[in-house]
Amino acid sequence: MTESEKYLKIFSSVEGQLNLQLLKEMQLETAVLEVLDCVCLKIYKKSWCSSKEDPLLAKTRIFFSIWMSDESDKQQKLLYNIHAFKLRHLPGYAIESRKFANVFRSAFEAFEQQWPNVSVNYGPLTLMEGWVSFDDKNIAQQIVELANNFLTIAPLVDEALASFKK
Repeated sequence: MTESEKYLKIFSSVEGQLNLQLLKEMQLETAVLEVLDCVCLKIYKKSWCSSKEDPLLAKTRIFFSIWMSDESDKQQKLLYNIHAFKLRHLPGYAIESRKFANVFRSAFEAFEQQWPNVSVNYGPLTLMEGWVSFDDKNIAQQIVELANNFLTIAPLVDEALASFKK
């Protein structure tokens, strides 16, 4: 089994450990996939992207991602972030990406201490990004904890979007 296959298996098993009822109530969806030589778990809402496009591939979209690459594996780091791509094209909103990022980050300050090694010092496409250490015994638990942690801040995305509704 390759490292990629090993981590796809771990990430897929974690997807089944998430609170599916809460995800459904929050209208959040998950996907485990390989992107750019990384294995990742993405959490997203269809309403956070262009409605006519696949939410995993849309040019305009917001999503939370937990991922691992060969390099992060060597460093025993599990990476996470929230991306917001081309929001000026999101139907029903008048969004300037930098302003949206500032609104989100301002609200995120109250939660920042709950996110290990996090930074918001990025351009408007990366709302926040960080990492946690892992070992083979606790990687699944770390992924679950990060995903559950995202559930506490997902409403901040909706609140930030609401302030830009047309």
